[in-house]
Formats: sequence, C-alpha cells, structure tokens
Amino acid sequence: DESSGYESESAGAERSAAAAGETRGRQRRARTAFTSEQICRLEKTFQRQKYLGATERRKLAAALQLSEIQIKTWFQNRRMKLKRQI
Repeated sequence: DESSGYESESAGAERSAAAAGETRGRQRRARTAFTSEQICRLEKTFQRQKYLGATERRKLAAALQLSEIQIKTWFQNRRMKLKRQI
C-alpha cells in the first residue's frame, strides 16, 4: 500500500523513462545528414543573404530535396555559428 513508503514498479519505470529524456508519444527527429553538395549550396546562399523569406526557402528546399523546416533550422543554426565566431 501507499503508506509502506515503497513506490510501485510502474511509477518507478515512468520516472526513469522521463529521466532518460524520453518523451511520451513523440520521438526525437533523426539528425539530418546533409550531403556535401547540399552544404555547399546552403553556404553559398548564406553568404549572399543571412535570412530567407518563405518563397526563397521553399525554392531552395525543392532544389535540395529537403524540407522547408530543415532549411529554416539550418539557417538558424548557421546564424548562431556566425554569432559565436564573431
């Protein structure tokens, strides 16, 4: 019973899963492995402009066969990298 001071096995399992960084019902997205051609094109685009509009992002995503979210995230990460370098 609850007054014994021992927690149930299921409660302990739930806490240990949460402590391991697992989220209920949602898996972490796998890390994207960009090809060297994709990185080269992304870097060239980044040199010209640090921010992309929706239509530019859509066109670049289609050209590189990536999702718009992957392009958006790559640009966010690249801007942070530039900020750290400066």
